[in-house]
Amino acid sequence: MSFTKVALAAIATTAITASAFAAEFNFKFQSSDPAGNPNFELQQGWTKSLSEKTDGRVEIELLPVGSIVEHRETQDAIAAGILDGHITDTSYFAGKDAAFGLIANPVGAWSDPQQMFDFMSEGGGNELMNDLLEPYGLHFIGATTPGLEAFVSKVPLDGVDDLKGLKMRAPEGLVQQVFAAAGAAPVNLPGSEVFTSLDKGVIDAADYTVFSTNQAQGLNDIAPHPIYPGFHSMPLVEISMNKAKWDELPEDIQNAFTESVKEFAQSQVSALAARDKEAVEAAKAGGEITVHDWSDEERAKFRSIATGEWEKVAEKSPNAQKVYDVLTTYLKENGLVQ
Repeated sequence: MSFTKVALAAIATTAITASAFAAEFNFKFQSSDPAGNPNFELQQGWTKSLSEKTDGRVEIELLPVGSIVEHRETQDAIAAGILDGHITDTSYFAGKDAAFGLIANPVGAWSDPQQMFDFMSEGGGNELMNDLLEPYGLHFIGATTPGLEAFVSKVPLDGVDDLKGLKMRAPEGLVQQVFAAAGAAPVNLPGSEVFTSLDKGVIDAADYTVFSTNQAQGLNDIAPHPIYPGFHSMPLVEISMNKAKWDELPEDIQNAFTESVKEFAQSQVSALAARDKEAVEAAKAGGEITVHDWSDEERAKFRSIATGEWEKVAEKSPNAQKVYDVLTTYLKENGLVQ
């Protein structure tokens, strides 16, 4: 390495160290996304905006998935003080309490991210999250989401009846449970095997991720009947931190955290939706891919099937029953379910 590069590296290191010492509050958070992933890059933007909003008083070191502990272990690591916080899919902790899985992804509940954000802020969702997290030593700051996942399919699917007998990939848990109830034949495959399984005809469809990612990975080329916008899955991604450390923060810093998370959630949804829109337009322009958009009636049918499965999850714990009661009351009051 040349002297110039060494000098520049030293200056950069000094600047970073000085910034850390200058901050009044320094925290270490871990994401459930890998470095380089669009979600992780946007999350890094959140840490920067929080620093700016607090005039440098708060600095967060955001680490990619697996840096300190595995993605399912961050909750325990935060409670133990190994990490200060995380940005993660809440469903990873469904093994501790079924309530985490139900609030994280009530399959079929949401047709738009704003519906979930409204539930969290106005329908009791934020309070539910803290009721669930505080016994584990965490404080829930706010929710975000990458948005509605698209659906990958080799065959045309225009409604619930078309799901009957469909060989498809779905993750274990509520997503798989709901698709089975709708008549599909779901199997549990890791994400790394989705492309090959579609290509070889092992499956004809897959619950995978958002449209732009599916498109970039070539899934729509071998399964040219995607459903967009998605009708089934939209994960709740929580931003939470150690409750004792949260309680020690002055009110203005707490407010900055809360406000910055709300702003981040909107910017993430907008950024990823824009990428999806560009990918959809490119797919349609190519002439080889047919994008299917389910009607409101078909989405309602799927949601009705899903709610029956929510009831089964609600029976698994008192907290899950509480989530079910608050969620279904909100959906009914707002005309989202019959």
